[in-house]
Amino acid sequence: MIYRADVRITAPVNDTEVTGRVEDAVRNLFPEAEIERHPGELRATAHSMEHFSELLHEQAILDTARGAFFGGQEGETLSFGLKKQAALRGVVNFAVGGESELGEIRVRVRVNEPDVESFVDHIAPPTEDGRPIE
Repeated sequence: MIYRADVRITAPVNDTEVTGRVEDAVRNLFPEAEIERHPGELRATAHSMEHFSELLHEQAILDTARGAFFGGQEGETLSFGLKKQAALRGVVNFAVGGESELGEIRVRVRVNEPDVESFVDHIAPPTEDGRPIE
């Protein structure tokens, strides 16, 4: 099956931060992203979440990811936030509750094919006893 999605990533760059480090944080989670620098913000686009999916599997946080994805679903779009500090270490940590003082990496995924549920099942499959259901 072909999975097609447009991934839009934004991250604030505060005066106290080095732009290159925020860019590294984004690249650690989305290495294929095309990043543009703007005053006080990075904007990136990608069309794959395969590496992100691999990280979710490695960290065994598929259920958490599914909750974040479906919790931020509006129609064919998923929106969620990620902690910058964790991303700088190559770790996925979903931002929940109040925003951190450094701000969050905001991700908006527009699913084109096939549909949101199938896309989420591909990126973060349902689990049983913590293991993906095949």
